[in-house]
This record gives sequence, C-alpha cells and structure tokens, in this order.
Amino acid sequence: MFEIHPIGHVCSERTSLDDDFWGGTESCIELISQMEEAALDGIEEFSHAIILYYFDRVDPIQISRGARHPRDNPDWPKVGIFAQRGKNRPNRIGTSVVRILRREGRRLYVAELDAIDMPRSKIRQPAWSHELMESYWEDPQAKPQPKD
Repeated sequence: MFEIHPIGHVCSERTSLDDDFWGGTESCIELISQMEEAALDGIEEFSHAIILYYFDRVDPIQISRGARHPRDNPDWPKVGIFAQRGKNRPNRIGTSVVRILRREGRRLYVAELDAIDMPRSKIRQPAWSHELMESYWEDPQAKPQPKD
C-alpha cells in the first residue's frame, strides 16, 4: 500500500465522463495551497507536460480486472484492461501527455487533458533537459568504448 496526495485540482469545461471527442478541450490545473507557486517556474519553456490523475468518479464496482471489448464494442477484440485506455483500471490512475497553453501564477492551462492520443504537435523542451537526459540510461560502471 502507498498513499498519493494531490498536488492540484483539475478544472475543466467538460463535466461528463464521455470517452471520446476531447480535442480542443482546455483545462486548468491549480496547485493546492500547500504547494508553492514556484513549483511551476520554468514550465512555460516546455511544449507538453505529463499529468497523472486519479479517476475519482469511477465507481469501484465498475473496475475491470481482466479482459473486455474496448468501449464494450463486440466488433473489437477482447483485450486486457492494461491494453486499452479505459478509465476503469484497477488503481484508477490515469496519465495524459498534454499541450501546455500558458501559466498564470499557480494555475497551469493545458489542452486535451484526457490522454486519448500522444501530442499532436512537435514537442519542444529547453536545452538543459536534453543535457540532463544525455546519459540517463547509461551504466555508470560501464567502461567507455574505444572509437574507431
């Protein structure tokens, strides 16, 4: 067991739990009062952000632990819950890659906070983030390979 504590809340123009047609949706993620506004400093330099969220409106009775037809459509093959984007996941945790629109203080405005697709536009991020990841996957104990 582990606990997850929210760092913010989502405000969206969408109020229904429909599974499709999230294109053009704008949402605001507002940090809770215990989070410093400075936690968002520099985020505007990125084109996209990865958002984790809790499906708080999914009834535990609706949780799927096996396979099913996506969207209950019998024309599609039956696949496991982890092979689809269903909100009825056992841990009720979702993830989305969203386009950053703007930041206003402790509020981050994003587009398409639903995770139906990966980003639809070119990804942009600052140079330092590339440098940070340059040797992220390398084994620090590995010996450098001689260059030919």
